[in-house]
Amino acid sequence: MTTTVEPEAPEAPEPRPRDLSVRELARWIWRQLTSMRTALLLLLLTALAAVPGSLIPQEGVDSLKTSRWQDQHPTLTPIYDRLGLFDVYSSAWFSAIYLLLMISLVGCIVPRLGVYWRALRAAPPSAPRRLDRLPAHASYTSEQSVEEVLDRARGVLRGRRYRLADGDGAVSAEKGHLREAGNLVFHLALLVVLAGFGLGSLYGYKGGAIIVVGDGFSNTLTSYDDLAPGRLFDPDVMEPFTFTVDDFSAQWLYTGPRAGMAQKFEAPLTYRTEPGAQEEHYDLRVNHPLSIGGTDIFLIGHGYAPVITVTDGDGNVAASGPRPFLPTDGRTFRSFGVVKAANASPTQIGLQGELYPTYAFDHDHGPYSTFGEALDPFISMTVWTGDLGLSNGTPQSVYALDTAQMTMLKKDDGAPFRVDLRPGESVELPDGLGKVSFDGLQPWVRVQISRQPGIHLALGGVIAALLGLLGSLFIRPRRLWVRARTGEGGTLVEVGGLDRTEGGDPADEVAAIVAALRGEPAPDRPGDPQREEPEA
Repeated sequence: MTTTVEPEAPEAPEPRPRDLSVRELARWIWRQLTSMRTALLLLLLTALAAVPGSLIPQEGVDSLKTSRWQDQHPTLTPIYDRLGLFDVYSSAWFSAIYLLLMISLVGCIVPRLGVYWRALRAAPPSAPRRLDRLPAHASYTSEQSVEEVLDRARGVLRGRRYRLADGDGAVSAEKGHLREAGNLVFHLALLVVLAGFGLGSLYGYKGGAIIVVGDGFSNTLTSYDDLAPGRLFDPDVMEPFTFTVDDFSAQWLYTGPRAGMAQKFEAPLTYRTEPGAQEEHYDLRVNHPLSIGGTDIFLIGHGYAPVITVTDGDGNVAASGPRPFLPTDGRTFRSFGVVKAANASPTQIGLQGELYPTYAFDHDHGPYSTFGEALDPFISMTVWTGDLGLSNGTPQSVYALDTAQMTMLKKDDGAPFRVDLRPGESVELPDGLGKVSFDGLQPWVRVQISRQPGIHLALGGVIAALLGLLGSLFIRPRRLWVRARTGEGGTLVEVGGLDRTEGGDPADEVAAIVAALRGEPAPDRPGDPQREEPEA
């Protein structure tokens, strides 16, 4: 007799996206987007996308540093600018990742909320038929009746914060639902954090300004050296405060491994919250911002402003006052700056060069600064004459000199004519062009002023995320069952436990419940110093 075995029909291949209808394709894309794998991938992409914002100078954070970087890297600048790497967090590609992450998180969380709600309202499952097959199991014989055992079990389990349900000769118990709640809170908190940052980037603003000690600042758009407003920013929300930088001090380290560095920066301010308001005082320090309404003022940098006076060939003062020089070396505060004398006669004069707070000279490397504190300040600048380019209507940085239509002054031997001065010194320019004097040195501070409407929302989200993460890590969901039935010699009591997380061991819990049901002390736990027997 021959038996014919029909071959099994091959499984139908999973439909490919190109084989789906428009509606089916949309559902397939939605399922892919809202999967946990995609959410984790987008979260990783968000972290990776933020890396260029930390490595490359950002226009919204420090436009001066960004412009210097662009001048030093003329080849990379057009490429980076086209990719939006100088303003990463406002770029289209970062916004796309950001929005996709929010959509993915919403798609992951909303269905799970319904599942969690149904699980929370459901009664603990009935006891399995064979409790002895559970990972943790114990049994004993009691002289109490079945009802007495079950009543005692209910009291013990309620005392251990279990949810209960009665079955046929058994009590079902369950706890640990807050673990899933913590998981959901963590993911919801991520949405809150993203929403907080989104509100700040849309409605807030961030700007910076360099202020020489003794000068003031008014919170208007034209007072900022650089300003990065949100897309929906309204200038009317800017608080009308003003402040004056009264002084600046820093403690310099002279010995030890950090010698040459400064610490404990402090800039006393006098401010008014609005015109006509009473003057108030505040000591602005690093990480201790001044908050006025919804705006925060941070101290983020400092430097030196040489007081330079340019007298033209007619004996008139063409330019005078402190000129902030920008540090090119954050340790020694070697700084670069320019002076523009647009009113000089018979021709406009421009100076550019460096300041050395503690001057030193080496024949191999030339002039340099040995220390950041202004112990022996010295300026060395080249002189340019001609058209400064201020009258053609093109915006120009006050920290850069446009020499396209200017000529450098030179000595008879062809070497550049340099203005090398210490405070109190002056030098006559050749050809009767005038005189330059170095009158003194004043410190300046750089402040960052920002308004982030969603910052408190984001902070609350971070705190909620931490709490949710702790709950999801340390709360163990468990199920326990206590069954009692009449047997030989009394009532047979069975207790079984199941831990619903990987690596969990409910044996200690089962042992503790059995001890409580029998009225015995809790069993010793290995390594518990309070229960170890004293040595003989």
